[in-house]
Amino acid sequence: MSTSQEQFQGYDHYISQLFAVEDDLLQSTRTTMQQEGLPPINVGASSGQLLHLLALMSGARRILEIGTLGGYSAIWLARALPADGRLISLEIDEHHAAVARRNLALAGLASKVEVRVGPALVSLDAMEQAGEAPFDLVFIDADKDGYVDYLQKVLQLVRVGGLILADNTLREDMLDPSADSGAKRYNAAVAAHLALVSSIVPVLRREGFDGMTISIKRAPNP
Repeated sequence: MSTSQEQFQGYDHYISQLFAVEDDLLQSTRTTMQQEGLPPINVGASSGQLLHLLALMSGARRILEIGTLGGYSAIWLARALPADGRLISLEIDEHHAAVARRNLALAGLASKVEVRVGPALVSLDAMEQAGEAPFDLVFIDADKDGYVDYLQKVLQLVRVGGLILADNTLREDMLDPSADSGAKRYNAAVAAHLALVSSIVPVLRREGFDGMTISIKRAPNP
């Protein structure tokens, strides 16, 4: 039996109402993003709760996010951090970064979250050269064509046992052998990488069905 978009939305609503009810701050964040003209491409509440859960399960103290947008996913992630935890979020658009900083400040997270503006690859290079301390969790949710390049960079920045998460990785083109996309290349790259153990978790969104690729970095073979 085929599943309609209304059913997908119904399932997403069911999950969100049980496990990911937005508080006033999260609702206000989404409203502000809309008012400021940001594209409606942020994760939904159910996916935000998944990020929060994974951050808690991994005991993350340091998180790296690629693609801030308006700070919605950063709030879900940062709320999982301990008191001395830190999240660095990379954003290419200055306006998006400004909106995110305001939202994070209203959420009481300005001391935990730093938004850095510029092309992500440039920022990642600078972090590597500066000897940035290893991250426990990385969340990639930016331009899909850059996913494989981001993967190569963050592999140097995440600790052994750390998580690498990538959003929007189970689209329709995955079933078309002739199709090519950044997310499809990313999935192939993590599947082939000897230092990663990975799988895709299907997720429900307001607009339908998608997925998040979850990888854990393991120690190299002796």
